[in-house]
Amino acid sequence: MDRIQDFHGTKLESSTDTINLPKWLKRSIGKASDISTVQRIIKQRSIHTICEEGRCPNRGECYANKTATFLLMGPTCTRACAFCQVDKGHSPMSLDPEEPIKVAEAVSLLGLRYVVLTSVARDDLPDGGASWFVKVMNAIRENNSETQIEVLTPDFWSGKQGIASQQERIATVVAAKPACYNHNLETVKRLQAPVRRGAKYERSLNVLRSVKECDLTIATKSGLMLGLGETEAEIIETMQDLRSVGCDRLTIGQYMRPSLEHLPVQKYWTPAEFEHLGEIARSLGFSHVRSAPLVRSSYHAGEEDNQQ
Repeated sequence: MDRIQDFHGTKLESSTDTINLPKWLKRSIGKASDISTVQRIIKQRSIHTICEEGRCPNRGECYANKTATFLLMGPTCTRACAFCQVDKGHSPMSLDPEEPIKVAEAVSLLGLRYVVLTSVARDDLPDGGASWFVKVMNAIRENNSETQIEVLTPDFWSGKQGIASQQERIATVVAAKPACYNHNLETVKRLQAPVRRGAKYERSLNVLRSVKECDLTIATKSGLMLGLGETEAEIIETMQDLRSVGCDRLTIGQYMRPSLEHLPVQKYWTPAEFEHLGEIARSLGFSHVRSAPLVRSSYHAGEEDNQQ
């Protein structure tokens, strides 16, 4: 997958890595009852949430606040980003024709008021999975008309058809009227190649640009993870690039190495530094900014739309 920030959790293969985490990155996972209820409903339907796949540090809080992020189209990605712990390296599973209904049932049972739909990259599918996002959105709305839906999509790039195909796929999702369209840039321009294998900086900016070209009323959002060797100047430049394509919302969080096989952390940015960067983002015109070490793409996502 080329862009999912939520995949980096705190489950490391080395106990030393966990012990050496700064104190501000050590957090309770939340109430066991909230987590077990979601896990049971998800497992019974053989569907996936990025909250569980990524061992997100905020999952307990989000579950308690009636928010969850579903991972569509299986747990296996057709790309191999160096920061991401999602399954990769072999053929992805066939689409489950019942997945849209199963996700809609889970939304109902959990009483979710705000849902984020994301997916692995599925470069093997004719439209990259764009129409599948729409099928799931439609299924959720049939029985959960009050639930707002945010999408966090891959870049929908097709090497054979290029930008025209990408824009067509994005338009398919935009036409289904999500509450927010999210696509994560993940890191600064200089670090794209080693961090996001198979993805491109301009290609990702074009996703957000294309959403606005299709429908100016839909809020756009992106996320950055820090700790891979970026500088403050590069972060600010990236924010400016996002604003240049009309990106409305921004999340900034700390990269946390999923295992010893993934990219090492170059720096743990402090809470004060995150607050400083958040202030800069607001000064650049982002309407909603979440900037803190444990922030992930979907953190408090529903609150943003409830403030509109």
